[in-house]
Amino acid sequence: MDLIDIGANLGHESFTHDFDAVLARARTAGVVQMVVTGASREGSRQALEIARAQPGFLYATAGVHPHHAVEYTDEADAELRELQRAPEVVAVGECGLDYHRDFSPRPAQRRAFERQLQIAVDTGKPLFLHQRDAHADFMTIMKNFSGRIGAAVVHCFTGTREEMQDCLDAGYHIGITGWLCDERRGLHLREMVKDIPSDRLMIETDAPYLLPRSVRPQPSHRRNEPMYLRHIVEELARDRGEDVADTAAAATATARRFFGLSAS
Repeated sequence: MDLIDIGANLGHESFTHDFDAVLARARTAGVVQMVVTGASREGSRQALEIARAQPGFLYATAGVHPHHAVEYTDEADAELRELQRAPEVVAVGECGLDYHRDFSPRPAQRRAFERQLQIAVDTGKPLFLHQRDAHADFMTIMKNFSGRIGAAVVHCFTGTREEMQDCLDAGYHIGITGWLCDERRGLHLREMVKDIPSDRLMIETDAPYLLPRSVRPQPSHRRNEPMYLRHIVEELARDRGEDVADTAAAATATARRFFGLSAS
């Protein structure tokens, strides 16, 4: 299987000591391309640097996560626009709203989100989106940009069936992570994923976060890494009632089309 991890936080400090080994394990598991998530000003610069060191294998996003919305100044906006000029940067984001933790005030989150949506309008690049416990405001802001933005993926989707349907009705893509494998809080996703059209479904690890709880044996360090994308797609295929090769091929084709990636 050729797999594409559309969301991996490879700039995280937990990967510093064995970065090359992490990439090697991912390749062995069938991961042929990855998109490195940029979620802050510094993180977006770092994501681009990482991607440039692995041409054709790694790509990057550039954005400011709602947790960091207070850092979204005019200078931040200018810097993100400059980063979007790099061919390795294939999406605007990670951006959106997070009312679960509220690490930034909600008005600041909404302003940062709107400004990044405007970058997507101006550049024509797809959107890598985050939404947690903020569905109503998220959809309202997105609809204000309807007809002006291009493709969008709601990354690491964990919401309700109604929220998923709202996103699909609006034309958005859905990113599924190892949250699916969490028997405590992901069971509802197992029923819902069969209803996502294959041309709107992509897979991701969100590494080093969200280690699939059904992986055996469980690593002692609890760090997620891209090699576990294979486990996620196996679980996803089972829940969709599909052959895993078909699920993987469809998700890879969708990711290549969405991000404009060439086969490596």
